[in-house]
Amino acid sequence: MSVKAIAAYSFPSRSRQELYGDDQLVNVWWRNNRFLCAAATFRAPKAMTWADFRAGLMDPWAASDPDFDPASPAEWTVDGAPLNPRDDQTLEQLGVGHKSLLSFTG
Repeated sequence: MSVKAIAAYSFPSRSRQELYGDDQLVNVWWRNNRFLCAAATFRAPKAMTWADFRAGLMDPWAASDPDFDPASPAEWTVDGAPLNPRDDQTLEQLGVGHKSLLSFTG
């Protein structure tokens, strides 16, 4: 369904990158999961390593699903492109930007 605006949208977004400093918003979606059917959004520093992001933010969220096993292999994408992250890489090095969508199956 389309939306018809009655006036021009002429103000800056309240979630634009410059308001977050060295942090960014990262969306994480567990594809084809019926328990966690929508993406979650996390505020994370650009310089955060993949290992810290997984252990500190993503794994606790995904662990709410009893079928989650953090040791199981997963196929990752960032904004639709395949991703093969290493634990020592930062989110910025992996190409994860403000409001990027990280998705996985596992």
